[in-house]
Amino acid sequence: MIDWYSITSQIATIIFDILYFGIIIGIIVIIILDNRNPVKTMSWILVLLFLPVIGLIFYFFFGRSQRRERIISKKSYNHLLKKPMAEYMAQDICALPDNYNRLISLFQDINQSFPFEGNRIETYTEGFSMLQSLLRELKKATKHIHLEFYIFEDDAIGRLVRDALIDKAREGVEIRVIYDDVGCWNVPNRFFDEMRSAGIEVRSFLKVRFPLFTSKVNYRNHRKIVVIDGRIGFVGGMNLAVRYMRGPSWGIWRDTHIMLEGKAVHGLQTAFLLDWYFVDRTLITASRYFPKIESCGSSLVQIVTSEPIGLWKEIMQGLVMAISNAKKYFYIQTPYFLPTEPIMIALQTAALAGVDVRLMLPLRADSHLAHLGSSSYLVDVLQAGVKVYFYKKGFLHSKLIVADDELSIVGSTNLDFRSFEHNFEVNAFIYDVETALQVREIFLFDQRDCTQIFLKSWEKRPWRQKAKESVVRLMSPLL
Repeated sequence: MIDWYSITSQIATIIFDILYFGIIIGIIVIIILDNRNPVKTMSWILVLLFLPVIGLIFYFFFGRSQRRERIISKKSYNHLLKKPMAEYMAQDICALPDNYNRLISLFQDINQSFPFEGNRIETYTEGFSMLQSLLRELKKATKHIHLEFYIFEDDAIGRLVRDALIDKAREGVEIRVIYDDVGCWNVPNRFFDEMRSAGIEVRSFLKVRFPLFTSKVNYRNHRKIVVIDGRIGFVGGMNLAVRYMRGPSWGIWRDTHIMLEGKAVHGLQTAFLLDWYFVDRTLITASRYFPKIESCGSSLVQIVTSEPIGLWKEIMQGLVMAISNAKKYFYIQTPYFLPTEPIMIALQTAALAGVDVRLMLPLRADSHLAHLGSSSYLVDVLQAGVKVYFYKKGFLHSKLIVADDELSIVGSTNLDFRSFEHNFEVNAFIYDVETALQVREIFLFDQRDCTQIFLKSWEKRPWRQKAKESVVRLMSPLL
């Protein structure tokens, strides 16, 4: 007797297998034809071949490329840049630092980032001082406030800032807020609705309605920007949440943020208004958002942005040039170290050439996988002579770089594939001896709370630990 149930079941299984593996092979072909970075291509192929179900889910979440999409037309972009360009052209001819002339020119050419002189900078290394300064400056606002954060939590800190914004809106101050949809997934709608009810314009960045059917979840706005009356700006690594003030249960939260006063705020304003166009399709170019600002300090500053949509990886390319340009020292703080090949080669080359290259990472991170992946790259830099330090006092979330007592970099960009390839990021490149010396002291002060690791002891770790790190490293372009 013919067992039709068994035959039907076998046919269904065969059809399923053909469709399933056909989809995987098709995706692999698409990835190959997309001409991505070979390391990233191989990572996706390995994940799809050895973890097919998880690989498919990861690909739909994080894999599909949107780099060829344009945020804004060239005509609209040039119109947006008209006012800051006029301010840049109107400033007195300033002497650009010889060592960084090419770096400054690079950012002007590929990022339309104008170097503005005469800025004053305040640096914050913990959340409460930054929050106090932010609230103080928000209270002074008379015309407009533009605020953009990856995380705007519905907790004591988030509500404190939200209520301050509502108070200013009731005074007639014009306020716009951008929050990242994925970064604020756990925030209830009523939190932002209260701001909307007070007349504040609030927009989410790349709202994700059906995560399994969109790659938008992979392209996140990681920027932290505040612009007040076009004269005061904040940028750095801190979000608006209690944990950025109190830290995790096992230590402090060590971060870096700066307040800018001066013409460089035009760069932050341009970045915010470009993001506003992205979320609202409204092009804002009125001159009142770019007021004339007199010199109020000694720092030369460029605000540099990068995003997954566009031809160049501006911040990564700038960092490669900055590392290659270092003559004496190059110090880095980053919570994650999953470097692209150009960054890795630049660090190794600088160290081998005698530059004092130091890398500071957290001893314990908020992402176990990212920490494992970061650890897998340390042998590569230790062999070249890079000095590596683990920060023990808590979680080091700081994105800080200082070089040769001249260049300081503070912003939202981590040294990892995600920041360089997928996120919308912003960094302040500061060319100023006084600021560099201050930032260098911050790094050296943090170094006292670190343990330095050495190549011999690092290589002697248990093989199981190194095996786990090596496996995670295969997925590092995807983390």
